Amino acid sequence: MGARSKTDFYVLGHFRSYLKRSRTFRVTVKSFFKDVFFIIVGIFSAAFGLESFLLPNRFIDGGATGISLLVSEVTHLPLYLLVVLVNVPFLVLGFNVIGKRFTIKASLAILGLALVLATISFPEVTQDKLLVAVFGGFFLGAGIGLSIRGGGVLDGTEVLAIFLSRKMGATIGDVIILINIVIFLTAAYLLSMETALYSMLTYLAASKTLDFVVEGIEEYTGVTIISVKSEEIRAMIIERMGRGVTLYKARGGFAKNGAHREYEVIFTVISRLEIRKLNIEISKIDPKAFVVMNKINDTRGGMIKKRIL
Repeated sequence: MGARSKTDFYVLGHFRSYLKRSRTFRVTVKSFFKDVFFIIVGIFSAAFGLESFLLPNRFIDGGATGISLLVSEVTHLPLYLLVVLVNVPFLVLGFNVIGKRFTIKASLAILGLALVLATISFPEVTQDKLLVAVFGGFFLGAGIGLSIRGGGVLDGTEVLAIFLSRKMGATIGDVIILINIVIFLTAAYLLSMETALYSMLTYLAASKTLDFVVEGIEEYTGVTIISVKSEEIRAMIIERMGRGVTLYKARGGFAKNGAHREYEVIFTVISRLEIRKLNIEISKIDPKAFVVMNKINDTRGGMIKKRIL
């Protein structure tokens, strides 16, 4: 009986180990094909934006792509070659700052973009400058954003921004803005002020589209609630809002008599469309509740995807 129990335990252990390895393999394969899909779609979107809108109308963008377009316009070198050459220093920097895996994905994505630009000819869609700026930026931003979702990049400027932000103490956004100011001032000098202004509009369209693709159109908000009626608020969020909550044990830091009262802090995540409803429901229960809200770029798991009909 004892021997049989040991055998059963041994078989069960191997079975669990097999299930774990199988699950890990499925997740890895699924993630790989998902990343490849995002990067390929991103490459074609960016190439379409460049060849059908920006390049024929002498518009540029910010970052490494903008530098490539500007140099191509001035020197008449092929864009596909410049896309690779301009990004090489950023890729080397990315290997040291971020890591080997990122650099491999980024290199393949940039080489893929260069290959598509060299072998596929996209037709010019329009010569209207406003449409070129808006839609050229849209397709380029979508392409860069999709490649980021796939774990790579088509523009290496953000790698430089991460490196300089660590050295200078500035934010990544500030560094990117400074880099692009230099690019657009150079474009105004070498091309024309009008081209530079339209290119700034292209950059704004591209960056906003990139944010939507990477962060999602539906923004989420993390809400922290401190109230003496935390139990009622907890029940309301679960039953009426259909959201999950997390409770934290806390002590009040402000007390005149030195007696720090203990209470439960509630944390939940909602969509921005539900903020008004949550505020109303909290006010019904405890008008004096202390509520802190923070923007969240993305979420996964839990009850965040649940919707109330």
